[in-house]
Amino acid sequence: MSDIDAAWAALETAAAAARERRIDGLFAAEPDRLDRLTLAAAGLEIDLSKQPWSRADEATMLDLARAAGVEAARKRLFAGEVVNASEGRPALHMALRAPDGADWRAAGEPVSREVEATRAAMRAFADAVRSGAKRGCTGKPFRAIVHIGIGGSDLGPRLIWEALRPLAPQIELRFAANVDPAELALALTGLDPAETLVVTVSKTFTTLETLTNAETARAWLRATLGTASDSHLVAVSAAPDKAGAFGVPADQVFGFRDWVGGRYSIWSAVGLSCAVALGYEAFARLLAGAAAMDEHFRTAPLAANAPVLLALAHVFNRNGLGRPIRAVVPYAQRLRLFAAFLQQLEMESNGKRVTATGQPVAHATAASVFGDAGTNGQHAFFQLLHQGTDIIPVDIVAVREGSEGDPAAQTKLLANAIAQAEALMVGRPPAETPDAQRAFPGNRPSSFLLLDRLDPERLGALIALYEHKTFVEGVLWGINSFDQWGVELGKTLAVRVLGELEGGPAGVHDPSTTALIARLKR
Repeated sequence: MSDIDAAWAALETAAAAARERRIDGLFAAEPDRLDRLTLAAAGLEIDLSKQPWSRADEATMLDLARAAGVEAARKRLFAGEVVNASEGRPALHMALRAPDGADWRAAGEPVSREVEATRAAMRAFADAVRSGAKRGCTGKPFRAIVHIGIGGSDLGPRLIWEALRPLAPQIELRFAANVDPAELALALTGLDPAETLVVTVSKTFTTLETLTNAETARAWLRATLGTASDSHLVAVSAAPDKAGAFGVPADQVFGFRDWVGGRYSIWSAVGLSCAVALGYEAFARLLAGAAAMDEHFRTAPLAANAPVLLALAHVFNRNGLGRPIRAVVPYAQRLRLFAAFLQQLEMESNGKRVTATGQPVAHATAASVFGDAGTNGQHAFFQLLHQGTDIIPVDIVAVREGSEGDPAAQTKLLANAIAQAEALMVGRPPAETPDAQRAFPGNRPSSFLLLDRLDPERLGALIALYEHKTFVEGVLWGINSFDQWGVELGKTLAVRVLGELEGGPAGVHDPSTTALIARLKR
């Protein structure tokens, strides 16, 4: 038996024992448990003591990480080697947030000077817009940005803006991702075209949803301002020629390279809208927080490495205990989009059924992720978390200091976060209530992540923590976390169906699809 097969077998044995014990009982058996399983990294505090693993189980999971080659894979990632084998690319999003003067290389090619030049151009553009030096075609300063993109070109910037936006921003930032025309209509409503920038983000500048929305937004500008309004267009793309053909001025096209995956791209020029609307200083602080987590992940030993241990806890639940769903609940309204962001990061990265070499995977891969902001989620899906038939691990994210409003309300919010984690683990035994419907089984695991403040540094560190967690899980499962071929087939078929809906010749489909097309063409 190989080392990796033996490590997976040891996990199965450990998990069998874990099913027969309670998490809360481990605190008495392991007096150092809380200290051992509480980590500090890049301004975050992470408590994994309410996870179902014992000291011996943790050692088993670390053995699995070593057998899977996590340390060697981490070294290859940071060295800029080709880790995205199916596309022949490195995955070097860490270079985008490294301090000036770094020397990052993508497959041997120096890239740090190019990264710094892009950041300088972003800063100059953001400062010019915010100061009023850069104005619209009528001479009015810009008061709004409409950011158009989808997937990683939307979720990251949208999360950053929701999390960090001022209560009364100098520049309003709105988003349109869905090709449903209602979303763009809502984004444009109430805006003055003379004071609005339209930022289109598309690596290829061919994405159907993004170009459809960009064309509509361009028409909205031109209807009031004429073709002079093309000076209100900005593009972030790896295809500057296509952006230019669309009408974007050459000096308003910001590029990024193909070693930046969409769901890892917020750190690149994809974050331009946030850099303008928040101010470049806030964006730079976001990068610094992520870079601090990069350094922790790169240098900390596995047994004290926050992304590694968070990943190992997930795999213990997912593979050892057969739990295919995880909830993510940020007790911060400003982080309400965090679960949606993680859906793409984790499920697109690791929702794979074959290994990086094309063989069927030997173990279940990514869990389904869902969630909402606490305390809202408590009045929606927490019933199932506490008393449902499935055990669903929970990641709870809390912020010690509120950024605005009543401090007493922030204390109540924190009390709920702590109490829910306790209730999930401890429960309420039947002996304490005469009504079985009021009993709680408990023994339900959670991770608790605490930020002192929701500021750019800690937000950057939080996102980078989960990026690296996702990478580690991919290494354990032997999959490529950086491609996403699963999104392609439906997009290809949509082009074919669209042609038919617009009056083109009928294609060959299954009976249900044929009937739906016929029904919608009437």
